[in-house]
Amino acid sequence: MDSEEPWVEGEKYTVTCVAPDGKPSADITLFRDGEELMETDSYTMSGSHEKLLNTHTEVTITARSSDDQRRLSCRAKNPALPQALETGMTMKVYFSPQAPVIWGLENEEVKAGTILKVVCMSYGGNPLATLHWTKNGEVMSTSWEEDVVSRRSSSILRMEVKPEDNHAVLHCESINQVSRSPMTLTRTLSVLFEPAEVTLEGLFEAVEGEEISLTCFTSSSNPPVDIRWWLGFKELNRTTVSFSEGDNGGMMTVSNLTHKVSREDNGLALTCEAFNKGTRFSSVRSEELIVYYPPQKVWLDAPAPDVLLHSGSTLRLVCFSSGGNPTGQLVWLKASSYVNNKVVQTASKQVASERGVSRELLLILQPSDNLATYRCDSSNKAKKVLSAQTRLRVLFPAMSMKIVAKQTELRRGQTLDLICLAGSSNPTANISWSLGPIRLKGVDQAPKKAEYGGMSRTSRLSLTLESHHWKKRITCQAFSNVLSEGANNFYSLNVLFPPEFSDEQPDEVQVIEDKTATLPVRVMANPDEISCEWIFQGEKLVKERDPRYHFTDWTLEIVNVSRRDGGDYIIECSNAEGKNRTRLKLDVQYAPTVRMKSDPVFVNLGDTADMLCVADANPITFSMFSWKWMGEGEREELGEESEDEGTGVLTLYEVTRDRAGLYQCMADNGIPPAGTVEGQLTVRFAPELQKGPQWRKVASRGDGSNDANVVCQAQGVPRVHFTWAKNGFPLDLGNPRYEEKTEVTGSLHTSILTVINVSAALDYAIFTCTARNSMGEDTLNIQLLSTNHPDPPSDLKLLRVDQNSVTLEWMPGFDGGLIQNFRVRYQWGGSVSFMYVDVFPPMATVFTVTGLSPSTSYNFSVNALNSMGESSYADNNKLLMVTTT
Repeated sequence: MDSEEPWVEGEKYTVTCVAPDGKPSADITLFRDGEELMETDSYTMSGSHEKLLNTHTEVTITARSSDDQRRLSCRAKNPALPQALETGMTMKVYFSPQAPVIWGLENEEVKAGTILKVVCMSYGGNPLATLHWTKNGEVMSTSWEEDVVSRRSSSILRMEVKPEDNHAVLHCESINQVSRSPMTLTRTLSVLFEPAEVTLEGLFEAVEGEEISLTCFTSSSNPPVDIRWWLGFKELNRTTVSFSEGDNGGMMTVSNLTHKVSREDNGLALTCEAFNKGTRFSSVRSEELIVYYPPQKVWLDAPAPDVLLHSGSTLRLVCFSSGGNPTGQLVWLKASSYVNNKVVQTASKQVASERGVSRELLLILQPSDNLATYRCDSSNKAKKVLSAQTRLRVLFPAMSMKIVAKQTELRRGQTLDLICLAGSSNPTANISWSLGPIRLKGVDQAPKKAEYGGMSRTSRLSLTLESHHWKKRITCQAFSNVLSEGANNFYSLNVLFPPEFSDEQPDEVQVIEDKTATLPVRVMANPDEISCEWIFQGEKLVKERDPRYHFTDWTLEIVNVSRRDGGDYIIECSNAEGKNRTRLKLDVQYAPTVRMKSDPVFVNLGDTADMLCVADANPITFSMFSWKWMGEGEREELGEESEDEGTGVLTLYEVTRDRAGLYQCMADNGIPPAGTVEGQLTVRFAPELQKGPQWRKVASRGDGSNDANVVCQAQGVPRVHFTWAKNGFPLDLGNPRYEEKTEVTGSLHTSILTVINVSAALDYAIFTCTARNSMGEDTLNIQLLSTNHPDPPSDLKLLRVDQNSVTLEWMPGFDGGLIQNFRVRYQWGGSVSFMYVDVFPPMATVFTVTGLSPSTSYNFSVNALNSMGESSYADNNKLLMVTTT
C-alpha cells in the first residue's frame, strides 16, 4: 500500500492490499480513517511455497480534497494469527485553491498621494496557491506568504497613489500545480486628485470707473473643482464657468470674471478660490486690486509775496499733496521773463507721510530768482494735474565786477587811471576803492537799469605808482548797505622798477667749516630778468675760478667751505630798469684744534703747577675747556680750571707725588669733533728707597759656587743715580767680582749689584746703597749673609669674615735666601690643640681658612717655612682674635 506520489482531486486511484503466504488464505479488510471500505474485490494466488496462498484485495477510490492527510489502512487475519496484521498509508491529495479575495479596497475611490495597502488572499489548495499582482498588465508584486495552519496564501501590495493611476486596473492572480487555469480578481481604481496649478490672470490695476476682466483656471483634477470669486469679503457673481477634459482622466475648470472698479475697491484682495469636493482640496490665488484716482489738494509752504529775500541765502519751498491713488507725483517748475516753465532738477526726493506726499525744493537764491515764479504740479496715473505756485522777491549784490585800465605798461612814478564797472544789483550798490588796507577815493557815475530788475554803476580812480605797489592789488567793491554784503574785483599792479634788495636779505651768514655755505640773494625787480654777480676781495667770482663755487638763481653756494673763505662779499644785480648792490659777511666756524703750551710741565713737590692748553676755534665759547685725569683711578677734583680767550688753564696747588701723570685737555665749542690733547705733569722729589724687611737682607752660600744679587730700589724725579759702599767703604765697580745693572720704569729706579762667586770670608758684609738726584738722597744698608731659615711674617690682619670662613693677610719676612711658604695656625675655645693649614699657593700672602663654625671665637697666627727650617710666628707670636658671624 505504499505510494509517494500525490493524488489529484477528482482522479480515480486503485489501492491493492496483499497478505502473502497464508494458510488458510487471509481475510483482508480496508479502512479509511477507521471507516471500512465496502466496495472491495478480493482474490488469492499461489504463495511462495506449495499450499501457501497470497490474498489480494483491491478498492477504487476517487480522490477528494478532504482525503488529504487521511489514513488508508489494510487489516489481514486468519485462524493462525493470534491477532490481525495491519498496514497503511497516508493519502496526499493535490487540489486547486479557491478564487482569490481582495481586502483593503472596499471603496475603489482613493486619494492621490496616499499609500495604498491591499491584500490578496487565496484559501485552500494543496499545495497552497502562488499569488502575484499586476497593474494595467504590468507586474507589481510576485511575493506572497503561506499560512499552513489556516491553509491560505496572502500577498500585500503597497503603492503610492498618483494622479496617473486614475482608472488603473489591479489584478490579483492565484494558481498552484493542479490548477487548470489561474483564478483572478480585478479592481479598477478611481483616483481623486487635486489640480497641480491654479492660475489667476488679468490686469489688476485700473482707473476708477473702468471695467476689468479676469480669468481663473485650474489644471486637471478629479472630480473637477468649483471656482468662486471674492473681493475682500464680498463674493462676486458676474462670472462664467466652463469645463474641459484634462490629464489622467480629470477635468479642467475655467472661470471668467467682469467687474467695474471704484476707489473703495483699492487695496482689497481679489481672490479666486478653487475647491475640490472629492479631496477636500481648497486653493486660493489673490492679487491686490489697485484703483487709481487723482489727488484731492495741492498747497505750498513758501514765504509771503511781500517778503524780501537775500541772494546766496537758502530758501526752503515745500509742496504738499493729499489724496489720490497712487499719491501724486510732484514736479517743481520755474517761470520768469527769461525761462518758461522749466523743470527744476535739484528738487529733493519725494517723501510720503500720513497726510500725503511732499517734495522739498532747497534753493540757494540767485539774482535770476528775483520776480521768478515757482510752481508745483501734482499728478498720478489718473492723469489729472493739480498745481500751486509762488512768486519771489530777491535782493542781490552786483552780479559782475570789471576793472579797465587806460595804460598798458606801468612804471614807478607814473599815474594810473582805472574804471570800475559794477553789474546789476538790487538795490543799487555803492562803489569803493582800496589798495590793501588803504582806502582810495574814486569818482562815481549815475546808476542805470540792468537785468533781473536791478541797477548797474560805474566809478573812476587815479593813482601815482611806486615800486612797493608791485604785485599788489587795487580792489573795487560794490557794497549794498541793505544786504550788508558786496561784490569786488581787483587789478594787479605790474609796476616796472630796477632791482631792490628785500628786508629779508641777510647781512651775515654763518657756516661750519667743510660744510656748504649758502649766500642767498633776496632781490626783487620788475621785469624779473635779473643779472647778478658776486665780488670777493675785489675779484668777480666765477665757477672757473674755483670749482667749489655753484650758482643757483644768483644764490652762491661754496662747497667744502674753509676758514679762508670768510669775509665780506658784494652782490650787484641789474635789469632793464637799472642796477643795485649790497654787502654780505660770511662767518666760517670750525671745530677746535688744541695744543699744550708746554709739555711736559715740571713742578717741585708741594709747589703750584699751571697746565696751559691753547685752542684754535671759531667761535670761542664760554666754558669751552675741560680737563680729565688719564692716570689710574678716579679723581673727584683735579684742580682749579679757568680760561682766557682761546687758552684753558688747569692750576694744581701744593702738588703731591700722586698728581704726576697724563692730563687731557678738551675744547668743545659745539662744533664736532671736540679737540683733545694730552699733557704730562712731572713732580720732582728726592729719592725714596724701599726699606722693608725683605730689602735689608740677601742670603747666599759662601763657598764660591753661587752669585748673589743685592737689589736697591728707589722712587724719585728727576733721574736717580746709585752708588754702593761695602762696610762703609766705596765699592770699586771696576772689580770683576762686582757687576751693577740699573733699570728705570717711570719714576721707579732699580740698581742690581751682582756679587760673583760669593765668598763667606770676603763678601759676608754690609752693603750700603745711596740713591740721589737734584732733589736729595736716601741710603739703605743691606746685609749679605749665609742662607738660613726665614724670618717671621709681620702685620697679620683680618680682611673678611663670615659664618664659615676667615680671610687673612700678612707681610712676608726675609726668606733666608730660599723659597719660602707659609702655614696658618688657629684654635678656638675649648679645643685642646691647634689646627694647622698650609697656605696654597705656597708663596701667597692672602689666604682664606674655611670649615669654621658660626658664631665662634678663634685665634690665628702665621709663620714661614723653607728648606732650612721655619720662623717663629708673626708679630712676636701675637694672636689675632676673630669671631665668625
